[in-house]
Amino acid sequence: MKQGLLKNGLTALLVVAAAGFAGCGDNSGSHSEGSHDSASHGAANNQTQSERAEATLDGTTSDTTVTGTVRFEHQGNGQVRMTLDITVDKMANKSVAVHIHEHADCGDHGNHAGGHWNPTGENHGKWGEGSYHSGDFGNINLDGSGKGTLELTSDRWSIGGDEKKNVVNKTVVVHSGVDDLKSQPSGNSGSRIGCGVIKGS
Repeated sequence: MKQGLLKNGLTALLVVAAAGFAGCGDNSGSHSEGSHDSASHGAANNQTQSERAEATLDGTTSDTTVTGTVRFEHQGNGQVRMTLDITVDKMANKSVAVHIHEHADCGDHGNHAGGHWNPTGENHGKWGEGSYHSGDFGNINLDGSGKGTLELTSDRWSIGGDEKKNVVNKTVVVHSGVDDLKSQPSGNSGSRIGCGVIKGS
């Protein structure tokens, strides 16, 4: 009788111990899986965010040479700095309008770039004053060699992330005329003589 009770008691203890080990194994597995998910989520976020992006500008017509770069760089605190360097020999000592357009396509002389990039749904205007598009750079003054530069810093841009701010896979378009900063929807800026797709780096 005593042996039977002892045997039954040992069997019960073994069952309890096995359940305990199984529970620990499940908790450990759940914890590891959670950690893996967090790491994967962090990696995914890192992949969608970049520190820099750049567009290389080329001419869209055979009679006007356009070269240059437009660089975007995170500055911290949600700010992105844009630096534009452009050369349009034919337009020396004049001004040209430059804007961000909505599509990543410079085909058909830049027309495939679509309209102005306007994620906030505002009227076209002058950068920094009242209502304006997130891509309304405005007019670039060119020197006697046809070279011009512009630098802007804004929290309206990001490099990856929020599509209402993300400049990647948009285009920078150079126009043959000047932006009057008031005509809707694009400032009556003339034809498209240069174009470049903004790519993350």
